[in-house]
Amino acid sequence: MTRKLNLDRDGAVARIVLNQPEAMNAIGPEMARELATALAELARDDAVRCVIVTGAGRHFMAGGDVRYFAELLRLPAAERDARLGQLIADVGDAVATLRAMRKPVIAAVRGAVAGFGLSLMCACDLAVAGEGCSFKMAYCQLGASPDGGGSHSLPRLLGVRRALELALLDERIDARRALEFGLVTRVVPDESLDSAAMELAQGLARQATAALGRTKQLIHAAFDNDLAGQLDAERRAFVACAASEDFAEAVAAFAAKRRPNFGGR
Repeated sequence: MTRKLNLDRDGAVARIVLNQPEAMNAIGPEMARELATALAELARDDAVRCVIVTGAGRHFMAGGDVRYFAELLRLPAAERDARLGQLIADVGDAVATLRAMRKPVIAAVRGAVAGFGLSLMCACDLAVAGEGCSFKMAYCQLGASPDGGGSHSLPRLLGVRRALELALLDERIDARRALEFGLVTRVVPDESLDSAAMELAQGLARQATAALGRTKQLIHAAFDNDLAGQLDAERRAFVACAASEDFAEAVAAFAAKRRPNFGGR
């Protein structure tokens, strides 16, 4: 059976490639399970210091596999609901792992970014988009509501009003408008997408990984903490960073007027 995603590594950078290009990388149960498993594996691997999520072929992901949904509609209601619930749980597990992962994750997207593809991109820490990208929620046209944390990520990235505009009007936006909205981090020529994402990932992989992970967690926690809670979380994170080998290396490098050589510890 053909795997629905590929996992490869280049030094400290791991790359997850969604691998169903003939279906615009639409996600079904097999890909959802493989994605959740691969991300959990990478989260545990200290040798991996940055992760890229991208798609094979001309598109990142067009959303859920509608052919699979059609199969579900032919099943008894209880079985249909159980299978659909498991799919949504698996994509939810993948997104939760992305958010909790103590290393940066970059989405490198091209072509169509819709449905869960948009939710998946939003769950990554940074998003590099090819200039030919188009973005669309695509749930309303399917008679469905968002999944994969999209209803959590979009208001935080864009604000409530703009998130509702994308969700309810379901308009397609291009890469430049997505950059203006703050939906993506950078827009690059389509032919430069892979190299641009890898260059960014390699730069991040040379940084103090534990400090990046704590910074990521602090920024996400800011939406749930009051100021006192956030200040306390910052104190605890900084003290933990100061106990690391990378902190000692940075201080020594500063005194010696040289670049630090971080080991990710």
